[in-house]
Amino acid sequence: MMRKRMTDKPVLIGGAAALALVVAVGGYFVLTPDDRETAQVEAAHSEGDGDTHEGEAGHEGEEAREGFVALDAEQIQASNITVVALGRGGGTETQLSGRVEPMVDSRAAVAAAVGGRVERVLVAPGQSVRAGQALASLVSGDAATFRADADSAAAGAEAARLAYQRNRNLADQGIVARQEVEASRAQMLSAEAATRAARARSAAAGSPNASGRLSVSSPISGVVTSVQVGPGGFVPQGGVVAEVTNPARVELVFNAPPALAAQARVGSPLRVTGPTGEFDAVVSGVAAGAGGDSGATLIRARPTGGGLPPTGSAVTGAIVTGDAAGALTVPSDAVQTVEGQTVVFVHVAGGFQATPVLAGRQAGGRTEILRGLDGDERIAGTGAFLLKAELAKGEAEHGH
Repeated sequence: MMRKRMTDKPVLIGGAAALALVVAVGGYFVLTPDDRETAQVEAAHSEGDGDTHEGEAGHEGEEAREGFVALDAEQIQASNITVVALGRGGGTETQLSGRVEPMVDSRAAVAAAVGGRVERVLVAPGQSVRAGQALASLVSGDAATFRADADSAAAGAEAARLAYQRNRNLADQGIVARQEVEASRAQMLSAEAATRAARARSAAAGSPNASGRLSVSSPISGVVTSVQVGPGGFVPQGGVVAEVTNPARVELVFNAPPALAAQARVGSPLRVTGPTGEFDAVVSGVAAGAGGDSGATLIRARPTGGGLPPTGSAVTGAIVTGDAAGALTVPSDAVQTVEGQTVVFVHVAGGFQATPVLAGRQAGGRTEILRGLDGDERIAGTGAFLLKAELAKGEAEHGH
């Protein structure tokens, strides 16, 4: 321990028992041999602390490396951050204008297959129906005839079958000639064919019962938009009974230049912008020259994720056609904005480094990188936003 002693007299330093004399403000510090040893230990410890502080400063400098987020492999896996390689792609991007339109099978004008009197109306406008559900009940004389013909044909076919079996048994006993057996078999086959035809006509008429009563059913699921008949009214053959629309059956329809018909393919990705924001879609059909006198190509597409905007909404789309082998692409989720700069997080030893890039076109969930990457890097894909948040958090703590 260090002792502090004040004196007005000189201190004698003697031979082997000499003491270290240190001049201090207002007097002298006198160190005993034990004190000197303690002071040396403390000085050595002080020097060690200095090295430690320097090491900590160096470590802090490493952590404070600009744009670096330190994560080990276990932390990356726990955070569900995917590490992906860069892709190759690109091509020519074409802007398209279009609308949200009902699909061809989204509307049904349900008509009566045979003329008849309306006995009951089973639905009302605005009511939801499923495919096969009855909309109205009719009574039809023509339908009764179809049912009677089917029943008669079935009876004739049964009689022909029994005659054939009888002749075959008699032929086995040698009573009937084989020629008669073959003739009865032909009559049986003809009667069965007539039965199938009669039953098909009856089914096409709505499968009436023996009294000629039948139901007019909806061929699709949807909502009844109008009812054209009432109880007691007469519906002619082909007359519309009701209209049904399925509002969920909608698609994107774009007008494209005629030259695009040879380049667009079913399955090509589209990036669509509508009233509800941006979403991805995929081409489901390409019809060259379907645009009428203009000769424009119609491109039909469906969304790859959620639902579409309401029917009639105007949308714009961007489709990439052709190939540019030198273009680099990354998942659009990998591109983040940090302090006004567009960056991707490149996987390096010990974590991820935010690397500024110049982003180009975007389509099909991928973004073209024009500058900033070599092509050999591996980057953070899904979950890159977590790295952006961690980087912002570290900068906030460093500011404090």
